[in-house]
Amino acid sequence: MATFDRTGWGLIEHRRWEDIVTMILGVAILVSPMFGDTAGNTTMVATTAIVGAAIVVLGALEQIFLRRWEEFLTLLCGVWMMSSPFVLEYAGTLRNWHIALGAAVAVLALLEIWQDRNRDLEA
Repeated sequence: MATFDRTGWGLIEHRRWEDIVTMILGVAILVSPMFGDTAGNTTMVATTAIVGAAIVVLGALEQIFLRRWEEFLTLLCGVWMMSSPFVLEYAGTLRNWHIALGAAVAVLALLEIWQDRNRDLEA
């Protein structure tokens, strides 16, 4: 379990809540097309569903087995969610939500990668 560093405000160890928040963000990404205009954009809906489900599964796997590859894949999923509105060319509220949710996933994954930098994890 992680603790706060007494000499500063940074988290120094990987905490379980980080994986739970990652799974919650994945569910938010998974259901986000239900709350926006997806008129005829089945590619965006399918991609969002796949990436959201992948984030949920990766977060759950981190609860069981803590491996670096899970965090790197989570980071890639977050970066993809931030860039998908530009690649798949959709706008509106979903664009903003996907950028924000993807950024949150990516930042959380970077935090976990940084926290585990000195641990002896199987890669």
